[in-house]
Parts: sequence; C-alpha cells; structure tokens
Amino acid sequence: MAGASIESDEPITDINITPLVDVCLVLVIIFMVTAPMFSDPPIKVDLPSAHTHEGEEADKITVTLSKDGQYAIDAEKFSDPKKLGEALKAALAAKESKMVVLRADKDALHGQLTDLMGRAKDAGAQSLTIATEQIK
Repeated sequence: MAGASIESDEPITDINITPLVDVCLVLVIIFMVTAPMFSDPPIKVDLPSAHTHEGEEADKITVTLSKDGQYAIDAEKFSDPKKLGEALKAALAAKESKMVVLRADKDALHGQLTDLMGRAKDAGAQSLTIATEQIK
C-alpha cells in the first residue's frame, strides 16, 4: 500500500458540533433581545431631572408613584396606600440595608409623595432616596 486512500469505508464517529453552536448562538441572541424587557418598571413615570450621579445599591426597595396615584413596590402594583404600607413593611423586614428608593413622576402631587415618604419611614425605612433622571 504505497498510496493510502483518503476515503475510507469506516463510519464517521466524531460529533458534529456545528448545529450545537448554531443553536447556542440563537439562544444568546434571544436572551439579549428579551433581557431589557424584564428590567422595565411596572409603572412608567417621567422622573424629574437633576445633576446627580447614578447610585447603585444592591439591597434596596424601589417604590414607584405615578402621576395618577398608582403605587408599586419593585414589580408589584398597589392601588390602596394602606396595602402598600403593609407590603413595604414586609419587604423592609426582609432587607438588611432598609433603603427605599422613591421613583415619583414629576407631575405627581406633592402631597402623595410626602405621604409615601411618611409611610416608608413608618414601615421601617432607614434611608430614603428620590430617584431623578440625570441631565445629559
């Protein structure tokens, strides 16, 4: 056998990973497209503008107030302020930092915001922060 034949009669036993790579890339693209949808707040608010730096606190509770008086804690909506206070107390009991970030629409009534701040303090919040949109 001076010249070895390139083609052999043996079956191919290697795994073809090309389809696996294709499927993985499609999954990565799907996750990249859908991930921003999960970070949207439950209530859309138009935050007031301020000259601030973005703060990152991992152990925080976000309370949202819309201009029409709807409330939300993180991703859960509330229409009754008393139920909001109870849920906020339970959420603060589970957090170590006791930090509450208030996201209020710039057209929300001042009285509603001060009432929300009072409810947060009564629920056990140790620090309150009002979220603003950074001026660019």
